[in-house]
Amino acid sequence: MNPEEYELMYRVEDAHWWYRGMQVLTETLLDRWPTRAARNLILDAGCGAGSALTGYLSRRGDAVGVDLSPLATGFSRRRGARRLAQASVLALPFAASTFDLVVSLDVLYEASVPDDRLAVREFVRTLKPGGVLLMRLPAYDWLRGRHDRVVHTARRYRRSQIIAMLRESGLAVDFASYANMFLFPFALIKRSFEKMSAGSRPASDLEFSLGALNHLLQWILSAEAALISRFPLPFGLSVFAVARKRP
Repeated sequence: MNPEEYELMYRVEDAHWWYRGMQVLTETLLDRWPTRAARNLILDAGCGAGSALTGYLSRRGDAVGVDLSPLATGFSRRRGARRLAQASVLALPFAASTFDLVVSLDVLYEASVPDDRLAVREFVRTLKPGGVLLMRLPAYDWLRGRHDRVVHTARRYRRSQIIAMLRESGLAVDFASYANMFLFPFALIKRSFEKMSAGSRPASDLEFSLGALNHLLQWILSAEAALISRFPLPFGLSVFAVARKRP
């Protein structure tokens, strides 16, 4: 990820429609598939600028963050995070069977994670028996755009790929679904224009100030929670998966 993207995330993720809407969807899934622990020990694997770590994950238990980037851990500390480690998700600095819940939000797609299956095996290793893994990843490799160049996207995923990867690691998959379905057609048009613009420069999707439209987009994305809590969505811009380590 470009270094300046971390600062941009730090500045906007508490108010940006995408982060706010995705928080609603993430919490909906965490509520539907809770851990069995009375008090959760949670790993935010790839905590980024720390909004989830110091926000809704910390409200669900004792949350620990790990990120390879010193910029990410620095911004997380500025948010008030204290339990942090600078490390790769390919070699987590924790003992086996430590965590009740591992959450990894848009991490395994990055070029800094050359072996996504190894990362999943590390998540499994550090989960307690019966523990829960929740992952979110960008969907469809053909949907790459200028933003992917900013965040160093190495791969985007189909739902079936994620299910297969989790099962290969020995996890029981409770649920897997696409997300951000309602806005998919608009994103498809935007990405198509980007591909037709020869030589278009890399640009973060977070750079755009949407004003009042921000609230509308947040509402549209958040509204999917009523659907995703009942059944998997057939397509979307992201993929969620919830899996459990076998006892």
